[in-house]
Amino acid sequence: MDLKLPLIRPDWPAPAAVRACVTTRAGGVSAPPYDALNLGAHVGDAADAVVENRARLRRLLPAEPVWLNQVHGIEVADVDHDDVASGAPPVADAAVARQPGRVCAVLTADCLPVLLCDESGSVVAAAHAGWRGLLGGVLEATLERMAVPPHATLAWLGPAIGPQAFEVGDEVRAAFIAQEARASRGFVPAAQAGKWMADLYLLARQRLERAGVTRIHGGGLCTHSDAERFYSYRRDGQTGRLASLIWIALP
Repeated sequence: MDLKLPLIRPDWPAPAAVRACVTTRAGGVSAPPYDALNLGAHVGDAADAVVENRARLRRLLPAEPVWLNQVHGIEVADVDHDDVASGAPPVADAAVARQPGRVCAVLTADCLPVLLCDESGSVVAAAHAGWRGLLGGVLEATLERMAVPPHATLAWLGPAIGPQAFEVGDEVRAAFIAQEARASRGFVPAAQAGKWMADLYLLARQRLERAGVTRIHGGGLCTHSDAERFYSYRRDGQTGRLASLIWIALP
């Protein structure tokens, strides 16, 4: 393998059979403003550049990732099914796999990617969790599809927009607090009246903890403040997408 991409490897005590990584914006062929390893086919980048970028990533994986048509919802795709793995991108914001070599993937550029596995390495999942997905219950839906005890589940929170950069309105804060009063800790007043700085990491931790998951790792890699490594929609508007990927290694 002579092609190297600068990947981020999760720092978490996952079983040896579980493999995971997050791409950065380096190592691809896309021109500005998508420079360089844009993996999103829906953001206006040249199609041939995305194909080449995905081909470079594919050489590091056991199979082509199952790319999703993400809509900020809570649907979870089971990528073990051949019709999902080989057909059109399923409309979903999370993916789960139990078969070795099936690669779950989510694309982000500020939203929070959450990677999950169980302590025995029998199931893995990836979820796309922006504020809409968190509020809607995408993490809870993913855990339900994993079908393993929450106490035996590990979670890793990947690069996302940090609390110093993610401004939202009163309605977003109110919606979270209506579901769980302690969500108020995930919001601090912004400079503008009626605006709040939201902490996606804290809100995700609260949702996972409420579902019974306590072995939560990661958090703190801010896409908005690290323009060299990460795409950020809030920062740049027209931009590329990072991929967060997880799979069970082939025997």
